Amino acid sequence: MEQLTDLKAILHSKRANIFYLEKCRVNVKDGRVVYLTEAKNEKQYWNIPIANTTVILLGMGASITQAAVRMLASAGVLIGFSGSGGTPLIAATEVEWLSPQNEYRPTEYLQGWMSFWFEEAKRLNVAKQFQRLRLAYIRQVWSKDRDLQNDGFYIDDMETERAMNRFAKDIELSENVTKLMTAEAVFTKHLYKIAASHTKLIGFVRNRDGDDDANKFLNHGNYLAYGLGATTLWVLGIPHGFAVMHGKTRRGALVFDVADLIKDAIVLPQAFICAKEEMKEQDFRQQVLQMFTKHKALDFMFDTVKKISREGGAI
Repeated sequence: MEQLTDLKAILHSKRANIFYLEKCRVNVKDGRVVYLTEAKNEKQYWNIPIANTTVILLGMGASITQAAVRMLASAGVLIGFSGSGGTPLIAATEVEWLSPQNEYRPTEYLQGWMSFWFEEAKRLNVAKQFQRLRLAYIRQVWSKDRDLQNDGFYIDDMETERAMNRFAKDIELSENVTKLMTAEAVFTKHLYKIAASHTKLIGFVRNRDGDDDANKFLNHGNYLAYGLGATTLWVLGIPHGFAVMHGKTRRGALVFDVADLIKDAIVLPQAFICAKEEMKEQDFRQQVLQMFTKHKALDFMFDTVKKISREGGAI
């Protein structure tokens, strides 16, 4: 049987897997976490490599045993319960993450975060840094990804360049978080318009309850990004409530702040491209996960949060 102490051999920032499971039972068999599916005449077991997994999303018809949760927690795997396709069951607003219980995580990052968090000016400064890095990541991904460029997503596109330059200016001019969030909303709306134009999805309107493929893929991809954000914060020992953008009262707000670092660069274009190509949700999910790995999205999240924690808002 695999020793529980050996399960964290792979750093979270280097782990490759995010699982979405539905219509199955997750349990422990022969010392390994597996999921069980019902075939016509037999039951089939499939192994989950928990030491190389960051997040497991359990969708419709999925169940999990206490023993499986214990082993997943020992390997530092976050568990999320979601609706069909990776989006929530109720109101499509947020997913509930079950964090592994471990009080022996690093303390330095939380202490660094708290050194600036109670000061509004420093909190705003960090929020702006998050948005600058968000733009930098879009430039990094779109400037070198040939697949995105083939579908019109390249950094020196006139409309894209105009939207990014305007947002860069608005970031510096924002006097408070409310104005910064307004500028961010305008920027994302521009990106939706650009993406819809490139993929010929005329008339697209962002609606989290929409049943068209683009909206469903955006929801699905965003929740995958939230899983990476939640993993980053859990590993570094920073509670989700200490947000810099999404407000002090919204549950899990810092998860959304961290996920926003990569959503526009990867999830947004991929959702429109896959909708144009009429892909199935499973194929879309696979494309997004491959992009996360290809462009080292989790590494970028870890590096960003660690850097900001160490600098204590003095950026």
